[in-house]
Amino acid sequence: MAGAASALFLLDIKGRVLVWRDYRGDVSAVQAERFFTKLIEKEGDQDAQDPVVYDNGVTYMFVQHNNVYLMTASRQNCNAASLLLFLHRVVDVFKHYFEELEEESLRDNFVVVYELLDEMMDFGYPQFTEAKILSEFIKTDAYRMEVTQRPPMAVTNAVSWRSEGIRYKKNEVFLDVVESVNILVNSNGQIVRSEVVGALKMRTYLSGMPECKLGLNDRVLLEAQGRSSKGKAIDLDDIKFHQCVRLARFENDRTISFVPPDGAFDLMTYRLSTQVKPLIWVEAQIERHSRSRMEITVKARSQFKERSTATNVEIELPVPADATNPNVRTSMGSAAYAPESDALSWKIKSFPGGKEYMLRAEFKLPSITAEEAAPERKAPIRVKFEIPYFTVSGIQVTLLSFSFFAFWVIVFVLMQEVRFN
Repeated sequence: MAGAASALFLLDIKGRVLVWRDYRGDVSAVQAERFFTKLIEKEGDQDAQDPVVYDNGVTYMFVQHNNVYLMTASRQNCNAASLLLFLHRVVDVFKHYFEELEEESLRDNFVVVYELLDEMMDFGYPQFTEAKILSEFIKTDAYRMEVTQRPPMAVTNAVSWRSEGIRYKKNEVFLDVVESVNILVNSNGQIVRSEVVGALKMRTYLSGMPECKLGLNDRVLLEAQGRSSKGKAIDLDDIKFHQCVRLARFENDRTISFVPPDGAFDLMTYRLSTQVKPLIWVEAQIERHSRSRMEITVKARSQFKERSTATNVEIELPVPADATNPNVRTSMGSAAYAPESDALSWKIKSFPGGKEYMLRAEFKLPSITAEEAAPERKAPIRVKFEIPYFTVSGIQVTLLSFSFFAFWVIVFVLMQEVRFN
């Protein structure tokens, strides 16, 4: 029975206990005071962000959400990652019930909070953390409660994320591949850092308990099947699956097989630390005509194919803090001066591939500075945009199939989208 949490505490921002649930009887409420004392002592320490604190034989693991600390205390050797993940799931469940997790929402719902904590953890071990399943037998409105309340089958079933008896007149599955690309480029045009963070987002409206399979252009899978992988396959790294995916089967033959939850969820997330070129290249030239006037010339060039189009393009150009009275001209889109952020925001709704647009802005600098003033710190230019039906990593969903009532349905038409920061 090793590795269990002894108690779970919900504290306010000053360390006072709002709610606590004792699961094993080997800690007391004094542990919350000791935890907060250790937390205050570590405020000036570089390791203050460490979510694990050890003191006098008790290990504290905590997360902070708004003005609430969620903390577990244990006298055993616990799996820290598992309990920290459990605390994040507790946050998600409370947000599902109370719209937002704050001190006020906890004070207004003490009864529901204790009911949830009793169902989500048993004798210090995490149990059920799916908000949709918990909401079927723990209801906030008393008039919705039945006289003889029974837990749903999902609680006693191996598939704890999906209820039985789901029926739809029309069975539908929606799958989006969404990627976010973060690129840092220095003043010389060299890429300092780049990474791709992607997610396979699904919305399923299927009857019964469907068995789904997903196929990707994974290099390991294609080579195992004896298929050519030149130019079409990718190497997936840092993969994180939803709990519905059968990990043993994926590790065995790289097949993504699962019984999906009902509604929207993230099937898989991944990260690729690959060298990615900026799809919208931005060049800026600053010319100071005098100590009281400067001119900025910006060129934005799309470096992707003409068949793709970037949307919601926003280029944020930093300007001196004392800049006033801008005179801006653009060849496409609109530009506005944001003095609260000391930046010029250039927005373009549609940016096709192979195009180049320009912006010229003239600012007045009323502040008086010395001729030999210290060199001004240059802030980075930020570029945000989206490209529908395009992925930088090259990931492709080659097959999505699902079976129910002994019928198989195969879907090939999918949507892919990429976002850049």
